[in-house]
Amino acid sequence: MKILVNGAWRDTGASDLASALHELGYGNSVVATALNGEFVPTSSRLGAQLAEGDRIEVLAPMQGG
Repeated sequence: MKILVNGAWRDTGASDLASALHELGYGNSVVATALNGEFVPTSSRLGAQLAEGDRIEVLAPMQGG
């Protein structure tokens, strides 16, 4: 299926957000995620099911000041 990840269309075989993050190379990275504009905490990623055309945003923390 096709999903939109940070503004770019990607093909995925993942059925949930946790699997998609692993497939996209985020694995154990500390990131914030949103699915279709809604924040998804780490503990809920496995239960966040994906569907054709879903939008995923992945944000990594930044350092600086």
